[in-house]
Amino acid sequence: MKTALSVVMALVLAGLLLFFALAPAQIERGMNVIQPGPEPEISDAARALHSELFIGDLHSDSTLWRRDLTQASDRGHVDLPRLVAGNVALQVFTSVTKSPSGQNYERNATDTSDNITLLAIAQRWPPATWSSLTERALYQAHKLHILAEEHPEKVQLVRSRTELARLLARREAGETVVGGILGTEGGHALDGELANIQVLYDAGLRVVGLQHFFDNKLGGSLHGETGDGLSEFGQQAVDAMLALDMIIDVAHSSEAVVRDVLARSDKPVIVSHTGFQGHCNTPRNISDALMVEIADAGGIVGVGYWDAAVCDTSVAAIVDGIRYGIDLIGEDHVALGSDYDGTIAAPFDTSQLILLTTEMLNRGFTETEIRKVMGLNMLRILQDGLPVE
Repeated sequence: MKTALSVVMALVLAGLLLFFALAPAQIERGMNVIQPGPEPEISDAARALHSELFIGDLHSDSTLWRRDLTQASDRGHVDLPRLVAGNVALQVFTSVTKSPSGQNYERNATDTSDNITLLAIAQRWPPATWSSLTERALYQAHKLHILAEEHPEKVQLVRSRTELARLLARREAGETVVGGILGTEGGHALDGELANIQVLYDAGLRVVGLQHFFDNKLGGSLHGETGDGLSEFGQQAVDAMLALDMIIDVAHSSEAVVRDVLARSDKPVIVSHTGFQGHCNTPRNISDALMVEIADAGGIVGVGYWDAAVCDTSVAAIVDGIRYGIDLIGEDHVALGSDYDGTIAAPFDTSQLILLTTEMLNRGFTETEIRKVMGLNMLRILQDGLPVE
């Protein structure tokens, strides 16, 4: 009997080890997909211009996954070799802390089970992350800290205008170092405590999304149940973030929250990854009128690369969305917001960003428009908005 029990226990243990070894990679392969389609032929002019661009992306969830970002991977959308191949200078890495089972863009109940808990366990995150959303954000941010410490020639953290200036000088000198900016996907990462704003700030986080797919203590999500604006707690949180020169991201916020933030803030806000409702009428995108208000207040809008943002998975659809945005809110207010590694299907990974440059040139975009969209608008917001030191 003891021998049989030992055999069963050994098989169970082997099964668990196999699950923890293989499941995370398989989960990601099914969620962060590349669906290539028709691609423009890359011209010498496009290659020359792309090599000169300052390129930045406002949103990726790459630190969510158990992957060595120093190595080129055959899954997902972003790693350091692919960022270098795409000539990316700045990448925002956002910590995802809560996402609903049965996720959709219409309505998610606050008591819906959370997918990130299961993913954290499957990927063998520290036990503290299984119950604390703040710990999840800190753990994902810590991954980038380790990369910057162990590979300073490849990645540099950007937490201040001083560090941003250092990054620019290094790239001007010919280094291919990538700047990494830390952010959160939703104010769930506060765990309902104002004091955690300082905790996240001290960990280097500088871009704060207020909501994700659930309503939270700060206010309503665009995909939640209430449509509420900022709560009293949310007002206090926004004030505290602004006092620290953190950049507020309203990508998943209800329209009421967006208007409350605009009324409360004297600093530009960003919509890090989205589309324009007039171009792509889905529940993922807020109204054009509100986009105009965001731009009028100096903010920028990052155009996403997936179907719910631009109504197709193609290079042409992304550029259609960018063109629509420029025509609606002006060339100074449109940027890139891929949502890479955020459980989306995109037509290309970050190594192939030259496809956007090529398509925009083919469509008759001016060089100034291309330079601003591909990175200079994002750079301006950071140069003006990050803490000085």
